[in-house]
Amino acid sequence: MSGSSVSDHLDRHGGHEPGADPRFVGLRATGDRTVRDALVEDHRWLAGHCVRRFKRTGEPTEDLEQVAVVGLLEAVDRFDPGLGYTFATFAVPTILGELRHHFRDRTWSLHVPRRAKDNWLALKAAVDELDQALGRCSTVPELAEHADLSIKHTLEALEAGNAYRCVSLDGPGDDDGPSGHARKLGVIDPGFATAEARMTIPGLVASLPTDRERRIVELRFVHGMSQSRIAAELGISQVHVSRLLRGSLEMMRNELDR
Repeated sequence: MSGSSVSDHLDRHGGHEPGADPRFVGLRATGDRTVRDALVEDHRWLAGHCVRRFKRTGEPTEDLEQVAVVGLLEAVDRFDPGLGYTFATFAVPTILGELRHHFRDRTWSLHVPRRAKDNWLALKAAVDELDQALGRCSTVPELAEHADLSIKHTLEALEAGNAYRCVSLDGPGDDDGPSGHARKLGVIDPGFATAEARMTIPGLVASLPTDRERRIVELRFVHGMSQSRIAAELGISQVHVSRLLRGSLEMMRNELDR
């Protein structure tokens, strides 16, 4: 907040020079919590003003207000009225710093370098100001110049902004159906089931009680022979092959269940 905007606010609300408030002198001398609480309450508008600068970040306003009040408390505790400047001049950078720390350390879904986080926050504010001034979407070079960043650091910060919020693969996709994002990334590979079967079936076949039953299963499912051909191969009737095959499959199924 600039000095003029602080003064304008005080004029509109009938305030007096915050830095001259004798309560700050008393607070530094006594540490009276009642005085401290009163000063915080009287200057909550500063916290609200700082929160509005981050209104388009997607964070809940209530959470940002709590963080801003923490910064305000710190400013009240640390302010020295003898240094000659107003409380608002001291408090606003303190509150903004607390908010930036909150965004940098607590709200990012993925690990991002600190410089990129700070630059992204600066760009968020620059986008709002520049788009409004130009009446159109600003370009990367315009953003870089407005935020006093290089093109490289501007692109890095914009890319980092994509890591601010992650989308769950279990969440709905564009079609609002379940697991929409997961469906976009891939499909279930049928090879997994095939691989599992290749590891499981040999053991099931080996559990059959006779060589003939194991041979029938092999001829039918490995070599793809019909029951009539298997019957001719083994010198038994097709009905007998069918009965043995059905019994073998039942035994394998029971073994798999166990």
